[in-house]
This record gives sequence, C-alpha cells and structure tokens, in this order.
Amino acid sequence: MKNLFKNIGIRVSLITILINFLLFLLKLVFGFISHSHAIISDAFHSLSDVITTVAVIIGLILSSKEADERHPYGHEKIESLVAIILSFVLFLSGISIGFIGIKDIFNAQNIIVPGVSALIVAVISIITKEVMFHYTMSVAKKISSTSMEADAWHHRSDALSSIGSFIGVFLARLGFPIFDPICSILICVLIIKCAIEIFIDATNRMIDTACDDELNKEIIDTILDDKNVIKINDFKTRMFGDKCYIDVEIALDGNKPLKDVNSIVVNIHNNVEEKFKKVKHCNIHVIPFE
Repeated sequence: MKNLFKNIGIRVSLITILINFLLFLLKLVFGFISHSHAIISDAFHSLSDVITTVAVIIGLILSSKEADERHPYGHEKIESLVAIILSFVLFLSGISIGFIGIKDIFNAQNIIVPGVSALIVAVISIITKEVMFHYTMSVAKKISSTSMEADAWHHRSDALSSIGSFIGVFLARLGFPIFDPICSILICVLIIKCAIEIFIDATNRMIDTACDDELNKEIIDTILDDKNVIKINDFKTRMFGDKCYIDVEIALDGNKPLKDVNSIVVNIHNNVEEKFKKVKHCNIHVIPFE
C-alpha cells in the first residue's frame, strides 16, 4: 500500500512538471511579445514550480524507504525537510517578483502597455493552476504528504500570481501602466506569506511536536474502550514527519497473569495502529493498578 501511495504521488508530480513547463514557455513567450513584466515574472514563478516538484519526487522516493540499521525509525522526516526547502524556493520566488515590481515602479516612464495576449495567457494560467492546486492537494491529503501539500500551495500561489498579473495588465490597458508592476509586488506578499506558513508547519513536524488535540483524544478513547484498562497514567504523542508515535502508560489489574497482560497489550496496540493510519508505532507500558 505504501508503494502504491508513493507511485500515485510520483505520477501526479510528473504531470504537474509537464504542465508547469508548458505554462512557463507560454508565459515567457507571450510576456515578451506583449511587453508585460507581470507575465514574465509569472513565467519564472512557473519555472520555480518545476524545480520544486522535482524536489517533491525526490522526497517521496527517499521518505518511502524502509527502516534500516542506520535509520531504525524510518525516513519520513525527509518529507518535511523537502517541504522546508520548497518554502525557501517559494520565498525567493516571491522576493524576486517583488524586486522586479519595485524596479519597474521607479522606472515608470519606460513601462510599455501590455498587449491583449497577456490577458489571455493570464486567464489560461489562473484556470490551469487552480485545477492543479485542487488535484495535487486531494492526492497529498490521501497519501499524507507534506511535501505534496507544499507543492499544491505553490500551485495556488501561482494562480494568485496570475490573478495579480491579469489585474495589472487589465488596468495598464485602461491607461494605468503603473499597475502592472504594483500587482507584481502584491503577488510577492501573497507568495511570501504562503512560504512562511509552509516553513512553520514543516518545522513543527521536524521537532517532534505533539499530535493535534483531536487525534490525541480519539486515540485515548480507543485505548480506554478496552475494559481491561483501568486508567491511563501517562500519554505522549510526537509527530515524526507525517507519522505519529505514541508512548502510553496504562494501569491493569495487578493480579492478571502475564500471558493475559501481553494479550491485552497486543490487542490495544493493533487496534490503535489499524484505526489510525497516521500512527506508525504505539508503545505501551503496563503498571499494576493499586
């Protein structure tokens, strides 16, 4: 099943690489033809999508490797590492777009009114990237991939970038050419915000942050569903990349035979790991109830 999920992710990523590269060529060519700095900036944003999606594929392949002697807990954190790298690429994309916009504002007298083809390219990009966002995000949720989620948001940022480009070109053609670079700067702010959010989420996964409260409660309720469990003395969870590790201390009747205790522990362990797919391992410690 794990290899199936990995293959789905790789297939989606290869499709997005092809589409993004075609969009890059389309925007670059018509950006120069129509003299639109916003569209040209948008083109290089699409090129950055190609680079980040290649990184996603690398992350999917490496993180799906089985645990080994050097990495007994597996390689899931590689996904979060890739997401962090993507956040930096996204951040730099936003900075570069904003820099070009500021430069054009200070050279407003040299701004050429973009041609109508720039509007058409922007609309094509908006529709394409929004579809790619929803498609990639749905697969990312299905296979619990943080790097694919980051890549999906990269698609959304590109759609926002194209919306900004469209508005800038449209206003420029109405007689306000300064709005072409102004919209580039607004695009920059949106992209940087998205990059920061991805960075924070991926970093939290790298430093063994606890699982969310709702998931913790559901796991505790599942453990307590076993009538042999008198109480839970200690309960800890930690995220390891996209997976969750559990350490729980339960109190059982101290008069139960060791064989029965072992059977109870195995049953709880299997129930938790089967019910919650994000749980990679549930470590149970037993103490006698007094």
